[in-house]
Amino acid sequence: MILQQLINGIALGSTYALIALGYTMVYGIITLINFAHGEIFMVGAFVGLLMVEYFKMNLFLALAASMGFCMILGMVIEYIAYRPLRRSSRLSALISAIGVSIFLSSLAMMVFGANAKGFPESAFPSHQIHIGSADISTLQLLIIGVAALLMLALEFIVQKTKIGKAMRATSEDYNTAALMGINVNFVISFTFALGSALAAAGGVLVGVLFNSVSFNMGLMAGLKAFAAAVLGGIGSIPGAMLGGLLLGVAEVFGVAIGYSSYRDAIAFAILVLVLLVRPTGLLGQKIQKKV
Repeated sequence: MILQQLINGIALGSTYALIALGYTMVYGIITLINFAHGEIFMVGAFVGLLMVEYFKMNLFLALAASMGFCMILGMVIEYIAYRPLRRSSRLSALISAIGVSIFLSSLAMMVFGANAKGFPESAFPSHQIHIGSADISTLQLLIIGVAALLMLALEFIVQKTKIGKAMRATSEDYNTAALMGINVNFVISFTFALGSALAAAGGVLVGVLFNSVSFNMGLMAGLKAFAAAVLGGIGSIPGAMLGGLLLGVAEVFGVAIGYSSYRDAIAFAILVLVLLVRPTGLLGQKIQKKV
């Protein structure tokens, strides 16, 4: 029973972690909460569904196509909605993010309708694996495996590549990085692309897991992923991963013990409790402001 719920929680938490990484990377570099990120997750799910249903791609090709499309979408959103406001107040950028969020969800409702769509069963034929008293589906193992692979790839890009070094430099000091010859606009655009690709992957995986894709699926998923990013320490990549997994496991165990009607509240209750004890999150560091 415990192993079963733990696997369920890790599978769900892996998807939260993928979305949370986008929030935390963008915040780490330009201290902006991209509230349109949940809608990019939703667009990714719809693109994956279209690839599987109409273009008859297998799930892995559909996942790659969805990530590619959302990378471009993320860069376009950054260029149109955020870059002109970079020197403006935080409130202006926040309102712009909310506007993009509403635009994308409304557009999805107009194009795909208000009813939820499902992936065809042929997208990924799932089988049950018996481990002790637990029944684990191959779909859950796929989600955990793909999420882990993408997180490792992100960690490699950030820590071991030239663009990753530029991202870390930009997050330390935006203006100094520009003076040192780093193309800050490209770095920020690349960060949005990377975060959007991870959100798209999360969208496709969630769509297949719950067999439901709808225009408003990004709202609660985005809020929970934001809670996961804050829980782990906003701006910390390992923190976003840890926060997503913790929230997923806590939510599943909460449902298992009979609090299914409070499943959405559990994530935010944990967030409040952790922030009361440790305001910077589990792995976040206190930022020293120089005067």
